[in-house]
Order: sequence, then structure tokens, then C-alpha cells
Amino acid sequence: MARALLSLVLLAAVALPLRAQSQSALDRLRARIESVTRSIAATWGIYVKSLDTGEEIAIDADRQMDTMSVIKIPIMVEAYRQAAEGRLRLSDTHVLKDAEKLPGTGILQRFAEGTTLSWADLIDLMIIVSDNTATDLVLRKLGGPEAVNKLMDSYGLEKIRATGYAGDWFRALRERGDRAAFHREAKHPFGLATPRQMGLLLERIAKGEAVDKESGRRMLEHLRGQLYASRIPRNLAFTGFSTRPPHKTGDFLPYIGNDVGILEGNGKRVVIAVFTANHFGLGTVLEQAIGLIAEQVADYFGNR
Repeated sequence: MARALLSLVLLAAVALPLRAQSQSALDRLRARIESVTRSIAATWGIYVKSLDTGEEIAIDADRQMDTMSVIKIPIMVEAYRQAAEGRLRLSDTHVLKDAEKLPGTGILQRFAEGTTLSWADLIDLMIIVSDNTATDLVLRKLGGPEAVNKLMDSYGLEKIRATGYAGDWFRALRERGDRAAFHREAKHPFGLATPRQMGLLLERIAKGEAVDKESGRRMLEHLRGQLYASRIPRNLAFTGFSTRPPHKTGDFLPYIGNDVGILEGNGKRVVIAVFTANHFGLGTVLEQAIGLIAEQVADYFGNR
């Protein structure tokens, strides 16, 4: 008994300094991230979580912000939920009409009327090239924003809100005319979420808990196909993490540049969600800052 008690005391004596050392290192990472955010005049919201150690960094992570196209992740999740329930057949097809085409990101606006695409194809385009036409087609098929919001509520992610259709956002922007004023007024968010709750949704997907494990695997494959690599992936080449992480961007540059995803490599997974707003400088500078934040996170967890 005495030896057992002595062992426990010694373990505690060793564990306390190790925990303090780990916390100190995490604090240094947080300080480096905050240094980057202070160098860029913008509103920031950041959430980082290791799915292996549980370590977290939250910098204004509970601020509800405009997601822009990051809202397409919860739309994808609702699509796979309905598919798992048999309400949506991903192999069924839709015939594209000219009246359905939307501007902004995506390629369907250049496709000929009459092009036939499966719902799985449309989900893929919604994610990998952030296609706005595909987004509204999928969202209408699912039953609109209410279906997505109901699912998020069931997860306890009540700050994630699908606020309308992409077509509504572009119409409001055209009517306002002034892009900067449109952003400042913030009357028509493309979608809403906090960095923390979007990060928790990614965690659910990664663990196969958003719908089921097979749906989670397929959703991660969509996200790994993301073609825009100028933010989270830009500096990952020598960090030990994949340069093709599952992630999703959201854009209204130069005002908003978002990116959320999961760093993957060497058996490690780290959720990172970076939201920005009120940036009136060069969009490329904002993207570089997000890339630097992701690199610092990757360096820290890659060397743990």
C-alpha cells in the first residue's frame, strides 16, 4: 500500500509540470496566432481543436459571423442525412435549366441547358468549386434552409444558420449596388455560424457522428477535393500534414475570407476554423494570414 501511494505521489509530481509545460506551449501558440490577427485590420474568430489530445484554442470563437460559402458544409450534411434515411437518392439526376444559373463561384453557369447531373455530382460541385447554382439546387431539394437549421438544432449547434438561398444574396447585393456598404450594413448574411460550432460540426463529420461513418467518409472526400488552396493548405508542405486537407472556403473578398477544415497527417487530426470580417485591405494579405495561422497550428501539433 505504501509503495502504491508513493507511486501515485511521484506520478502526480511528474504529471503536474508536464501539464503546465503543455499548457505553456499551447499559450505560446495562441500568442503567435493572436500576433498574426493583430497585424491585419479585420474582425477575427478562430477555433482550433486536436481530435487526439483534446487541446483547444478559442479566440472570439463564439462570435456569430457570416460564413459565406462555409454554410455549404451543413447543407452537405443534411443531404447525406436525407440520403441515409432514403429520402434522397444521390444517384438520381437533375436537368439543368438556364433560369437556375447563378453568378459568383462555380462552373454550372457555363454549362449548357439540359445538362444532366446527379445529386452526388451537385454536392461535389457545391463543395470543391463552391458552385452557387449547385448550392441552391441542393438546398431546394432538401426543403430549404429550415431543413438544415432543424438538423443543426438537433446537434446543439443552434448558432449555425442557413439564412436563405444564394440567389437571394446576389439579388440583395445587386439592389444595394455598393459592395463595401453592403458588407458594413450586414443585413444579408450568406449564412451564420460561430467558429467553435462549425469546428464541432467538422469534428462530428470526422468521427462519423454527423450521420454515420460511411457518410462521414464520403463527406470528407468531397472536402478533400476543394480546389481553392490559398488559405489553410498554402503552407502545409513541410509540416507533416497533408497539403490536401478536407476544408471549405467562404468568400466575399476583400471583406470576408473564411476557411475551415481538418489538418490530417501522421495519424493526427486537428480541426481549424478561421472566420474573418470587416477587412478592407488586399484579399491576398488576408489569405496569407490565414495560411500562416494554419502553418503555426500544424507546426505545433505536428511536433507533439
